[in-house]
Amino acid sequence: MALVIAIDDTEEIRKLMTFVLSKDGHKVMEAKDGMVGLALVKLHRPDLVVSDVQMPGMNGFDLVQALRQDPNIAATPVILLTSLSDRADMRQGMISGADDYITKPFTPKELSDAAAAALAKRGIRDERQKKIVTELLLDQKKRLTGLYERRLSRELQQRWPINGDGSEQDERFDSAIALFADIVGYAALAEKLSADELSEVVKRFYGGAGDTLYLFGARHLHFVGEGVLALFAVDNDTQSVGHGQRAVRAALGLHDTACALSRFLQQRYAGRDLPEFRVTVGLHAGPVTLAKLRDPITGASAQTLPVGETVGLAIRLQQQADSLGWVVLATQDALEDVADTVTTRATASIEVAGRSRNVQVHEVTAIKAR
Repeated sequence: MALVIAIDDTEEIRKLMTFVLSKDGHKVMEAKDGMVGLALVKLHRPDLVVSDVQMPGMNGFDLVQALRQDPNIAATPVILLTSLSDRADMRQGMISGADDYITKPFTPKELSDAAAAALAKRGIRDERQKKIVTELLLDQKKRLTGLYERRLSRELQQRWPINGDGSEQDERFDSAIALFADIVGYAALAEKLSADELSEVVKRFYGGAGDTLYLFGARHLHFVGEGVLALFAVDNDTQSVGHGQRAVRAALGLHDTACALSRFLQQRYAGRDLPEFRVTVGLHAGPVTLAKLRDPITGASAQTLPVGETVGLAIRLQQQADSLGWVVLATQDALEDVADTVTTRATASIEVAGRSRNVQVHEVTAIKAR
């Protein structure tokens, strides 16, 4: 039996969480806001925290940050209850270190499955605790090593002569994960909708996609046509969640966002025979540079552009996902550090324009409990 603290300022939702989690055999303590919830966490050291985001006083993001800053409770798994329509508030604290999220309104099964996965991952009160601690220490060592290598790289770059206009301001990542997602069948959808209706659809997709990617700690976002390119780097990692897992969770979250938008369109435009709104996602890991571009006339900073073979391959892979019938397509490099935490259904060797050798890819379908 696990101890779970359920935090929400709405009594009905707290009661629903308590009912679902108690039915699963867990002991549940309730808190009506973030401050009360934080006090309970410090006092009782629960196995899991499930918290709403939008609460008076200390919101869910503030709560997660407070937990992560206290070494006694920093490893506590946290599931956030979010509403993707509350973008203005969510953008204040997307990169908070939460382990998972559920969008409101949620079903009892969604909460039950998310709690089971979080608890299984932590491996509470069993003989695997020592192994988990060892893995956390290794993850921390890898993170600290990465930080050292990036600092050393920056120092060397400052000493070397730099040619060009402003390239010294570029950010370079020895290994980051590039995620590219695009709308499938955009032209077919455009034929069925007016310009204003299509504009609303694209804005909803961009908004939902941006919220999902920021929620899972995207280092940078860049919109390309109707698609979105995101970069996940080690500098936003926590002891419990690395950038590889965050990238995969974001990719699966984009699929959920697309499904929700598809349901919205079918309801809004019932009888219009609209095609299903779908997205496919490509993931690849490797060196990436965030190039700082300047306006050629004024010299002012214009935009930041992710560049490199890693980015190009992620985009080209996404373009082949639909022909395979896949939603999330990832290279072996992208899954290197998370292979034991994700579920894959199929593998393929595909030809990519511009590359002399085929690329081995995997269909990613879910994050699995450990």
